[in-house]
Amino acid sequence: MVVAHDSLFQFTKSILEAAGCPEKDARLGAQVLLSADLRGVDSHGVARLVGYVRLIDKNRVNTRPDVKIVHETPSTGVIDGDAGLGLVVGPEAMNLAIDKAKQVGSGWVAVRNSNHYGIAGYHAMLALKDDCIGIAMTNASPLVAPTFSKERLLGTNPIAVAIPADKEPPFVLDMATTTAANGKLEILQRKNKQAPTGWIQDASGQSTTDPNGVKDGGALLPLGGDREHGSHKGYGLSSVVDILSAVLSGANYGPWVPPFVAFMEPAADPVGKGIGHFFGAMRIDGFRPSGEFKSHMDNWIGRFRNAEPIMKGHDVLIPGDPERKLEHERRKDGIPLLDAVVNDLKGLSDRFGVEFPGEI
Repeated sequence: MVVAHDSLFQFTKSILEAAGCPEKDARLGAQVLLSADLRGVDSHGVARLVGYVRLIDKNRVNTRPDVKIVHETPSTGVIDGDAGLGLVVGPEAMNLAIDKAKQVGSGWVAVRNSNHYGIAGYHAMLALKDDCIGIAMTNASPLVAPTFSKERLLGTNPIAVAIPADKEPPFVLDMATTTAANGKLEILQRKNKQAPTGWIQDASGQSTTDPNGVKDGGALLPLGGDREHGSHKGYGLSSVVDILSAVLSGANYGPWVPPFVAFMEPAADPVGKGIGHFFGAMRIDGFRPSGEFKSHMDNWIGRFRNAEPIMKGHDVLIPGDPERKLEHERRKDGIPLLDAVVNDLKGLSDRFGVEFPGEI
């Protein structure tokens, strides 16, 4: 089923309002979710809406949070999200980092007591409009086994970096520190397809292609898949995200992170408050004139785009290229939804009395 972006946005906003969010927060939450669908990150878009409502039902999300700065210096800050939607808390924290960057050259904000904040790239890209480099990280449900471990101790812990250019589109890296995000497994489950080798290990620590392997006691694997292919590097990156997002802010870290997935319950002995995020903004002219930098970014991007490809028709891409292309197409042609996602959304439609949009 293919649904128009504007119709799906309005539906998502109305569901969040019906679940208890103020109109302003519902609008922002819908915008963050739909940004994922537009950019082709379907695992983090409206497919997650039923999950946010489930957390609201369990009183794990406060729909009307009192988000506060609890500590700050001219260039740093810590925000307590009051258990609010990460879709709302995240942009507020990123905007604080940007404001600090405008004032003193760079801004760094750690967040505690938040929830899942959607795609990391959305938050990093907020900095682009102010000629800043944006950085966004978050810890996540403990579904990932460190190299050589059977235990799930880390999340997919994404890293996003957005860098402006001049005539070229911005460089936007948005990546999990695992071989694949858990949302990709959910898509495979809905499609009844196997996972590629190197994504998952089973409960005994052996490689498996069963997309339900994590639900059955296994774990996602760090970027690299196994030690021979560099999983220790993915493990290291994920650890850095966890520490900056949570140990630094006072959020839960490692196996104590409150899970988003329905098949896990929060740890009985939390070590902090909620989920943690980490945001950074760096003003380009804090390093060199903005126009000069962006001109050289154009040169950098152009040179990489023109790299000689291994195969004809497989040109070298810049991080952000595939997502930008999809966003252009989906704004025009609509957003495709899997049948399982449509069924979930229609369930919310029936429950809250919000009309589900028709197909284009």
